[in-house]
Amino acid sequence: MSDLPSTVSSIVDIGIYVDGLRVESPPTYEDLFAGLDRHPDGFAWAGLLRPSKAEMELLASQFSISPLLVEDAVVAHQRPKFERYGDVGFLVLRAADYIERSESVAFGELHVLVSDRLVITLRHSATPDLTELRGSLERQPELLAIGPRTVLLHLLDTVVDDYKPVVLGIENDIDEIETQVFGGSTQVSKRIYQLSREVIDFQRAVRPLREIIAEIRTDRLLVDAPVLVGQELRDIEDHAIMTDERVEILRETLKGTLDLNIALQTQRQNEEVTNMTAASLKQAEDSRKIAAWAGVLFVPSLVAGTYGMNFVNMPELHWQFGYLWGLGLMLFTGFTMYVVFKWRDWL
Repeated sequence: MSDLPSTVSSIVDIGIYVDGLRVESPPTYEDLFAGLDRHPDGFAWAGLLRPSKAEMELLASQFSISPLLVEDAVVAHQRPKFERYGDVGFLVLRAADYIERSESVAFGELHVLVSDRLVITLRHSATPDLTELRGSLERQPELLAIGPRTVLLHLLDTVVDDYKPVVLGIENDIDEIETQVFGGSTQVSKRIYQLSREVIDFQRAVRPLREIIAEIRTDRLLVDAPVLVGQELRDIEDHAIMTDERVEILRETLKGTLDLNIALQTQRQNEEVTNMTAASLKQAEDSRKIAAWAGVLFVPSLVAGTYGMNFVNMPELHWQFGYLWGLGLMLFTGFTMYVVFKWRDWL
């Protein structure tokens, strides 16, 4: 059948179910094929983590999977979508997980291949962990008895439900950012841009869900589905719509917070410029006053210095009114300078 080794590390868990009960747990692909042959009324759910192209080609050869679908399934970074390739439906979902420690959102990619007798879940990251979902469904055999389509819907439901704590975490981050904005934090702009990037990525994961659900609703997979399946799909759609609306609100809130932060930063810069201008004007005024007083005292100092030289041939030295003349000259010139500077508003 294949040169692939009997034990492949990409296999996380494989179960074969008959009437909703797990009857086998094949450890290899060869055991999976043989188990399905032994249970023609059952279906298999194979959980894989980062499968290789060789593994997918082996599955394709057994279950008539299109080569195009194999290529899409192996390559990560697919957009969320639901497409049909012959007998196989192909669902791509972006899972999200809010990490409290780093206050960030981790995104994962989940591919689901579903046919009448087979469900293959391919994860390209640790998120989402489907162990709990598998255990929950195995405890409800009446749901697994519906077949692969109920697994598909519960996978979709799990991913959508996991969006709720992400929304709550982002809302809490936005509240913290608003506090930092009004507190004048210098690092808040970087945090706003980072969170905006996460919200945009989150919106890209959530927004296609409406179209995906519409495609699944009209797909032949649900043609003869029980009423319960249709009700569950409507419930998933309601949750997806509510999440999409909340994410849009988060994006608008972040945009408003960014605009507010820019406005507050501009206001603070204007206040700083105003304060610096006022300080410069005060400094200039003080310098002007100092220069004016220096001018007022300069002329009397010049007169006093001149007559303080006491040369013999200075006629004023023996003048009877020389002392009064010198004092008067100093007072007159000093007063004149004071009046001039006062008139020019330097003092």
